[in-house]
Amino acid sequence: MTYTEQSLDALRTAGDALADATVATLFERGEVGTFNTLMRYVSTAGAPLPDGLPEVAREYLHLTAAPPSWVDWEEMERARMFFIDNNVHISTALSFAAMPACYVLPHVARLLSATHSLKYPSKRMAETGQFTVYLMQPGAFEAGSRFIPAAQKVRLLHAAVRHHLRREGRWDTENLGTPICQEDMIGGQMMFSIQVLDALHRLGIHMSTEGAESYYYAWRVVGAMLGVDQQHAPGDLDQARRFSDLYMTRHMGPSEEGAHLTRQLIDLYEEVVPGTLFDPVVGALIRYLVGDTCADWLQVPRTAWDTAVKAAPALLGILESIEDRSPLGTWALDRLGHFTTLLELSSLTRGRVMHYAIPEELKKDYGVTAARTARWTPPAPTVTT
Repeated sequence: MTYTEQSLDALRTAGDALADATVATLFERGEVGTFNTLMRYVSTAGAPLPDGLPEVAREYLHLTAAPPSWVDWEEMERARMFFIDNNVHISTALSFAAMPACYVLPHVARLLSATHSLKYPSKRMAETGQFTVYLMQPGAFEAGSRFIPAAQKVRLLHAAVRHHLRREGRWDTENLGTPICQEDMIGGQMMFSIQVLDALHRLGIHMSTEGAESYYYAWRVVGAMLGVDQQHAPGDLDQARRFSDLYMTRHMGPSEEGAHLTRQLIDLYEEVVPGTLFDPVVGALIRYLVGDTCADWLQVPRTAWDTAVKAAPALLGILESIEDRSPLGTWALDRLGHFTTLLELSSLTRGRVMHYAIPEELKKDYGVTAARTARWTPPAPTVTT
């Protein structure tokens, strides 16, 4: 598949027809509150839907209750094993590379500011972490799992953001396209896949091509379940690389929202890290993984740790050598990774389950500011020899 400026421009006008129609009907009939209240009791796949659930929501949940028919389950199992082997590293990459990569896209940073209250950054990270953990559980797509209901709710949440921003005229549709459009939905898929794999490589994690491809495949399945049009979605890692490079080049740049979100991310993890001695490591790790240009755009402070953190690949290499030489070491490090991931997630969620409710309004709860029409233009690429 070939991606061009023109083909990506076309994707900026498209949303998610099924979810958009569902949300529009819920708001038109005043049924959003009822939906959110009743759906708090639907957290596992296959659970009976509660009485009184709006009919349009019941139909949507029926249509989206199963993964795509084309899923290769052996590939999904390989992706799960890849996640188990690298769960701590993947969590690190998500938090300190993928999320900042979102923030370096000004219009995405504005969308994230609209979707989540600026006062509660832990909610944003908790939802992301919980969603990923649900995805990589055994039987994630079977009855009793939490992933499918989470995906169904996230898809409606995105549609609700589109509904609010367009209805209230708080989004520059002419210049920015549809909020959470198909290009951005595919771009989000790239953040959780390509950007994570790139960060793992930067950290010195040894990955097989098969493992990387399986991990990307899992997020391709997720993209389909979140409303990504599969006619335009990258089918493999090579196509994903081409899309991601063009997407980032088209949109990346500095913004106040991006810097604000990054500051909140750093503050959040500095609170999680015990004491204060290692607080600067958070910013240093972000700078190492996203590079100086993006880090400067995001106003990540420079510290003495910027040099020290470059030793991370060597340290991780030692741990990987222990895994390679000792089955016991492999088991111990896998368990350590599992518990570390759960500890980080429990710190962010404070023991709560994220419900991904449809926001009934954005203005008061989410502090959306009027969109600016100016668009940053990246400098012309330089040719190196």
